[in-house]
Amino acid sequence: MAITLEANYSKKLGLPGYSSHQYMLTVRAELSDISQVGPESQRLHALLQASVDRELQQPGWLPEPKPATGNGRPAATNGNGHQPRNGTAQPPAERWVCSPKQQALILKIVEEHQLDKNAIEQLAQDRFGTGVKQLKTLEASGLIEELMAKHPRQRANGHAPQRSNYAVR
Repeated sequence: MAITLEANYSKKLGLPGYSSHQYMLTVRAELSDISQVGPESQRLHALLQASVDRELQQPGWLPEPKPATGNGRPAATNGNGHQPRNGTAQPPAERWVCSPKQQALILKIVEEHQLDKNAIEQLAQDRFGTGVKQLKTLEASGLIEELMAKHPRQRANGHAPQRSNYAVR
């Protein structure tokens, strides 16, 4: 009885300009003895890995480099390789990654409690390894939770409510 061994190896490389190259190989081999599976699997893996790596060294077509701005950085594009024309695009450092409601709530808590923005930035760096504006939605939720725990909203009578009543409308 013949045993069929199928080996597959794939690799994808990220390239500049949101581009990538991928290459995949699949090989089938017939074995007569089950004890050959381990050694043959190792041999096929090494063969496929070397072949895929060799093929990926020929990059083929690459996207054109983006035109540089005055500061030496590539100009921002809208994802289609075109620069924004309507004046609404923000530079990457100014964009918030989290949701607009999370952004508004973070700013509201900072403003209401007159918190030091540098301290909040440092808190985000310490907890998540990134700045406030670069926090993803889950990370922003964690920051908001921590800010609300440390700085509960005060009622008009000066007491904090049992449960946070922060809301963004």
